[in-house]
Amino acid sequence: MAKWTPRHEAPEPLEGPVVPVVIGGTILWFLMFLVQLPFYGWFADHGHTWWLWTCLAGAGLGCVGIWYVRRRDAAIKRASAGKR
Repeated sequence: MAKWTPRHEAPEPLEGPVVPVVIGGTILWFLMFLVQLPFYGWFADHGHTWWLWTCLAGAGLGCVGIWYVRRRDAAIKRASAGKR
C-alpha cells in the first residue's frame, strides 16, 4: 500500500475572535443547562438525565476553554509585540 502524499499545501489556519466565541459557547451550554433544570423529573423518568449533565459538563469545560484561550491570546500578543 502506497503512502498518501498531499498534492497541495495545507492552508494557513484561520485566526478570528476566539475568546468571544468560546465565551459565547460556554454561555449557551450553561443556558441550556438552566433551561432543562426545571424538567429534571421528566428527564429522570425517561432516562435522559445525561442531557442535563452534558450541558453542565459543556459549561464546565467551556470555563477551562476560556482560561486557555485568554492565556493563548495574551501569549500571541506578547510574541507579536516582541517582534516589532
